[in-house]
Amino acid sequence: MSSLNIVLIPLLPLAVFLLLGLFGRKYLSKFAGVIATFSVAVAAFLSLSTAYSYFFITGKTEGVYQKLEVMKFTWLQFAPNISIDMGMLIDPISVMMLVVVTFVSLMVHVFSLGYMKGEARYATYYAYLGLFTFSMLGLVLSTNIFQIYMFWELVGVSSFLLIGYYFEKPSAVAASKKAFIVTRFADLGFLIGILILGFNAETLDFGTLIQRLTDPTSTYLQGSVASSFLGISSLTWGLVMVFLGGAGKSAMFPFHIWLPDAMEGPTPVSALIHAATMVVAGVYLVARLFPVFSFDVAALDVVTYVGAFSAILAAVIACTQTDIKRVLAYSTMSQIGYMMFSLGVSRYGGEHGLGYMASMFHLFTHAFFKSLLFLGAGAVIHMVHSNEMSDMGGLRKSMPITHITFLIACLAIAGVPPFAGFFSKEEILLAAFHSNKLIYVLALFTSGLTAFYMFRLYFSIFWSKETQHTTDAHHDEHDHGEGTLSMKIPLIILGICAISSGFVPIASWITSDGLPLETHIDMAFSVAPVALGLGGILLALFLYKKANPRPDTIATSMGGFYRAAHRKFYMDELYLFITKKIIIKLVGRPAAWIDKNIVDGFMNFIAAVTALFSELIKGLQSGKLQQYAAYYFAGVLCFVLLFIYLWH
Repeated sequence: MSSLNIVLIPLLPLAVFLLLGLFGRKYLSKFAGVIATFSVAVAAFLSLSTAYSYFFITGKTEGVYQKLEVMKFTWLQFAPNISIDMGMLIDPISVMMLVVVTFVSLMVHVFSLGYMKGEARYATYYAYLGLFTFSMLGLVLSTNIFQIYMFWELVGVSSFLLIGYYFEKPSAVAASKKAFIVTRFADLGFLIGILILGFNAETLDFGTLIQRLTDPTSTYLQGSVASSFLGISSLTWGLVMVFLGGAGKSAMFPFHIWLPDAMEGPTPVSALIHAATMVVAGVYLVARLFPVFSFDVAALDVVTYVGAFSAILAAVIACTQTDIKRVLAYSTMSQIGYMMFSLGVSRYGGEHGLGYMASMFHLFTHAFFKSLLFLGAGAVIHMVHSNEMSDMGGLRKSMPITHITFLIACLAIAGVPPFAGFFSKEEILLAAFHSNKLIYVLALFTSGLTAFYMFRLYFSIFWSKETQHTTDAHHDEHDHGEGTLSMKIPLIILGICAISSGFVPIASWITSDGLPLETHIDMAFSVAPVALGLGGILLALFLYKKANPRPDTIATSMGGFYRAAHRKFYMDELYLFITKKIIIKLVGRPAAWIDKNIVDGFMNFIAAVTALFSELIKGLQSGKLQQYAAYYFAGVLCFVLLFIYLWH
């Protein structure tokens, strides 16, 4: 496993960003896509090579996968015991994330060759993709908690640029600002958590911090548990604040409001950012600090219940949305919730760590089928020129490759065997069943909803009614059928991954303590989730395979609940109310009045006094020589008289 190869993985996308950002639009506009795609392809190859070397050759010592640090050096030294060390951390989850980020990024780069062709800012688009890929790779390779925070913020900046790529659209500008501002509030919590944990452990390094805060005999752990605020230990506060940052990035309740609006970005961007990479950063963060989280049950309970509530809330909302990208956005939120509560119900070590392994397994499989869903949606939008399901229907004949691959992804996310999602979901449900029956029931219900809303989407796009686009597709040269070859190849590759990735032996590679788990398929346990999934599919088949009034009738019968779910339970309105009526009206306006009338008023008063005093004495600087001479002699006369007075 070459250190040079590992260093090159994030540096190649960074080089693309710098090259295309500086010279792309003027000199390399025609070749920007090819240059960026080739660079990411090399990075993906190096990632796969690193993963093979780590998991099969050099990574394991005495049966346990080791943590290796590459190119580590001290960047800033704050105190003898506190410094920020930059470097690259190689362990099972970082290696897995290297493969996921580079592979999905490569698929998005290839798909974008056709999807974004003809865009005026074509080179800029690929430059932004390079910046995002570099930022995400830097995040997963970070050796300490402050280094990960720096790349965390850089990921936020690059996602802001990509979401607002169509800056001429007011909705895209608003969406990018919304994502940036909402995640900044969450990241403030993350920063506070870093300061608390770093203060308690007297280190920012992941390995040292975990060792000090999980050793029962450690004075660092004892001190962090003994010190408290509002009856809650500083360790719990620190972990909850760190999770707050993760909840913002991963669009967990109540910070989820930015994710649906972020669909204003180009669809391939949604596949990269909002399916497989940025939104799982919060899951990765909790997993990275999992030994510490597992030592604090209260913090893990927060992770568990926030994840479970987010999963079911998003699934309910997804059942009512009509924009295909928003359905997929809420689906992403729901699946990230699955990963979060799987971490929450887990404990550290041995079979108790099943939830940890299951979460990482689902992160891995989800990356493939969800990015496939987004790219498939992009192909549909590219043909139909609309995001609304009402403008679609019967596209299976004119888009056979997209139809088959989209169906594979839907089966995978619905948990139908032997597709990838079945294996990872079964492990999550099994972990919840053994740890928390309430969470298990909620997760089981959510899995049924997932199958329903995904096949509602599938039947609405590819079956249902015949549309004008369906009948004219083969005759409309502008639509290019279902897209270029560069758009079809990623769909086929990701479709294969959505089928096969469930057979990857994650349990042997990625566990909470580095020791392989013995997992097996319990057919009796799988009956309930598979039956619910098939039930959801059959219900969607009954309601949406052919155009009929049944869905509208059911929606009407549900009354206010359906309207509330369709309006996303008025979360946006609630945030606007809090922002405009409370923060702006009760805080912002009084603050502005104080600033204008008291702060500025005081400064204006000083300026007025100065101006008045200047007006009174400006005659002393008249510029008349005779007047100056008179002042001079008057002054001399005063000194003479004073001298005579003092002398006598």
